[in-house]
Amino acid sequence: MGNKVHPIGFRLGVHRSWNSQWFSPKLFKQYLREETLLLKWLRVRLRKAMVTRISFERLSGGKLQLTIHTARPGLLIGRGGGGIEELRKAIREKLESIRGEPVKEDVRIEVQEVRNPDAEAAILAQSIADQLERRMPFRRVMLRTIERAMAAKGVSGVKVQISGRLNGSEMKRREWLKGGKVPLQTLRADIDFAQEEAMTTWGVIGVKVWVYRGEIFEERRKKPEKQTEDKDK
Repeated sequence: MGNKVHPIGFRLGVHRSWNSQWFSPKLFKQYLREETLLLKWLRVRLRKAMVTRISFERLSGGKLQLTIHTARPGLLIGRGGGGIEELRKAIREKLESIRGEPVKEDVRIEVQEVRNPDAEAAILAQSIADQLERRMPFRRVMLRTIERAMAAKGVSGVKVQISGRLNGSEMKRREWLKGGKVPLQTLRADIDFAQEEAMTTWGVIGVKVWVYRGEIFEERRKKPEKQTEDKDK
């Protein structure tokens, strides 16, 4: 069997960065546990806000900053910033329950709006999972999702895969559809990947989405050619 490499992990350090911007030799185990549990809890709490990515950063003075990328910032912020304050209090309470002691550091939340939601794999995967939970035909859902993504700006290819007891069949199977091209082995290809789970009456259905948003090139000047031209002169 072939080994599958995570599309985002494969490109870390090339043209993608880590979601966690911190390092602590002494408290690494504690911070990693807190971030993992907090991220799992936030994904469930902010499911309706269409969150694509949550990044963590440990600032000087013991401050924790969360940057939430969402397609619905108004739903997350609320009237007069009331939603942010409520979320900040909930995060502090969650950290206190994880640690078992009061939280001393300050928690900051920054919300960034996603300008092109149809080009984000996380939003597409959430949309597919929601429609499957409402018992929509899976082939129609996959086709509509691919058409919606291909119509978005900057998208060159989309691949959608679902697996489980589709339409309530007794034996699970895997179905996938693709539009355009999705070069997973090209490092310079900007591939966005996300996976979700649809909780249906027949069981859990896994959803995976790949979105190809063109290639990323570095601007490099050809210095050797200029040197050869000077020599010729």
